[in-house]
Amino acid sequence: MAAMAATTTTQLLFFLFLFLSVVLLPLGSSVGVNYGTLGNNLPSPKRVAHLLQATLIDKVKIYDTNPEILNAFSNTAIDLIVAVENQHVFNLSSDTSFADQWFTTRLAPFIPATSVVAIVVGNEYLTTTDDGVPDPASLLRAIKNLHSVLVSRGLNRKIKVTTPHSMAVLASSFPPSSSTFAPNLAQSMESLLDFLADTNSPFMVNAYPYFAYRDNPETVDLQYALLGNSSGGGVRDPKGYIYYNMLDAQIDAVRSAINALGFGNRTIKITVSESGWPSKGDAGDIAATKENAKIYNTRLIERAQSSKGTPMKPRDKIDIFVFALFNENKKKGGTTERNFGMFNGDGSKVYDMDLSCEFCSSSSNGDETASFGFGEKMNTELMRRGPSVWCVAKPHANDKVLQGVLDFCCGPGGVDCREIYNDSGPCFEPNKLLAHASYAMNSYYQMHGRNFWNCDFKGIGLVTFSDPSYGPCRYSQM
Repeated sequence: MAAMAATTTTQLLFFLFLFLSVVLLPLGSSVGVNYGTLGNNLPSPKRVAHLLQATLIDKVKIYDTNPEILNAFSNTAIDLIVAVENQHVFNLSSDTSFADQWFTTRLAPFIPATSVVAIVVGNEYLTTTDDGVPDPASLLRAIKNLHSVLVSRGLNRKIKVTTPHSMAVLASSFPPSSSTFAPNLAQSMESLLDFLADTNSPFMVNAYPYFAYRDNPETVDLQYALLGNSSGGGVRDPKGYIYYNMLDAQIDAVRSAINALGFGNRTIKITVSESGWPSKGDAGDIAATKENAKIYNTRLIERAQSSKGTPMKPRDKIDIFVFALFNENKKKGGTTERNFGMFNGDGSKVYDMDLSCEFCSSSSNGDETASFGFGEKMNTELMRRGPSVWCVAKPHANDKVLQGVLDFCCGPGGVDCREIYNDSGPCFEPNKLLAHASYAMNSYYQMHGRNFWNCDFKGIGLVTFSDPSYGPCRYSQM
């Protein structure tokens, strides 16, 4: 009975910690990736899902509800954003019953094992219709119908509903402080923004500095487009804002358009749902090179991890989804459209890009999982999901949350932390908060039976099937 009482007390303390961390501590920005499948040479979804667990990526956005992908990402601790294809928007807008049927057949069988956190209705729907005439009324009805389905199932807090826009929804994007929505979309945007504010859903925009530079190389500074410092000390907005990269200017242009419709005092989070740079283009496209793609996407990921805002809203963190994971050889359009991927279809890198996560997968075994490769040296133990499993911290986790987790585990959580607190301990080095928290989280997870809820830790925990032990530091397991 005494042991049971002690266990109950520990559990209560743990859930109290979770509650306080939800209320008091912000999460860091996320690094997401767009996973398109218009190729005939791509790795299986299961293979992709397993290997993404060993990277910095913690959110994946897809362009449909592919059941193989949904199943592959179950129990991976990676959040999924799924999509309603443009051709299905009208049907879902016609009646709530269609939306309910869509959800019942497409998503319900995979929840909650697969962590679906958002449904995006269409993709650039208002600017890519076949006849050139946008149908914002159908889009908004479809969004609201899906939201009603989620409300009826008690899932509306977990799963948000929104839609990604192109920058073409703006009348103009420069200067950022004067930007407004296109006149023919203003009224519809007002209704959509009202819904997004009421449901705490993000406004998504696909933002590509690459296209601006490609079309105007004489007037746009390349470094400014590549997220580096532009020549001449930045680009100045008439209202005093200074922009050192085009992506921040594009985000603030969207923000200004939102504010111009009277939503400046309401909380609407902006998410960059797509951004990237191609490694290859058609003849004459001097911007589409491997070197430029590497520079842009490296800086883009650093931008996502930094939790920085923009000149207009320095404290507003921006979630970013890199476009894209793979080159897609069956995608329509020019050469550029098929070469936005960080990886080729066979899993090899298009350019040297490090997405590895030191403490969420073994990086000392010499295999290609450490650098997100899909070659012959792939870790077969990880692929067959053996009985060994560990819990570590996600690399993007907020330092305050990490410290709170570490204090809990090494205090009321009952973990023996001498190996990380004593500078002579085998796990003291590297003396970094992420490493120490990972060790303590795994010890707590192993102590309490390796239940998935014992590796949640306010969403910063990640279950991995690859041993995170390194050098003399051994991570315990049951």
